[in-house]
Amino acid sequence: MSIRHGLLALLERGPRYGSQLRTEFESRTGSTWPLNVGQVYTTLARLERDGLVAPDGEDAAGHTLYAITDEGRAELREWYERPVDRANPPRDELSIKLAMAVGAPGVDIRAVIQAQRHATIKAMQDYTRLKATALAAVESGQSRERDDVAWLLVLEQLIFQTEAEARWLDHCEARLVRLSLPADRRAAAPAPPQAADTDTGAGGETADPVPTTAPATTARARTARTRRG
Repeated sequence: MSIRHGLLALLERGPRYGSQLRTEFESRTGSTWPLNVGQVYTTLARLERDGLVAPDGEDAAGHTLYAITDEGRAELREWYERPVDRANPPRDELSIKLAMAVGAPGVDIRAVIQAQRHATIKAMQDYTRLKATALAAVESGQSRERDDVAWLLVLEQLIFQTEAEARWLDHCEARLVRLSLPADRRAAAPAPPQAADTDTGAGGETADPVPTTAPATTARARTARTRRG
């Protein structure tokens, strides 16, 4: 998570002080990634050191304000334009836990998977309820603040993420069951079922079914049968 660039994005809207930046960051992301004031001021100090922000006086209450510099705006523009690097993914606690649980004495890895699946599905249900509330507010016109729209996007990302995690846990369990079979039984085991023709994502939309035969091929087959008749 780039706190550095998140603070620059907030400062582009005007000078802010530390506690204000923390509040606005959490509002924009729905407190999904809470910050403490110490993190904010440590990051501001580094941004000032790098010439990306500069002190900009004080407000009426005596809070030190910070403003983004031209160099900071250039850095922010570059961040927006640069794809997020996936070559070095962040450490994932669940992946590490399952990796360590494989073959660990006294650990039932299937029980670990089932407990996590239960927690993951509950989280997905909670996110979906929050999304329904946020979406209703935005679409009804009751709320169109940028923070509400931003929170909606974050919620949808969390739903997609938990959906993928649940599917991965199912895959892990199936993989472990298959690997636990003797070699001869693994060879005779039926292939896993094909994925369904339709899929539903975080937005609740259903994708178009994937045709099993190309239309042109089907037409040629019908023509050939007619000629033979």
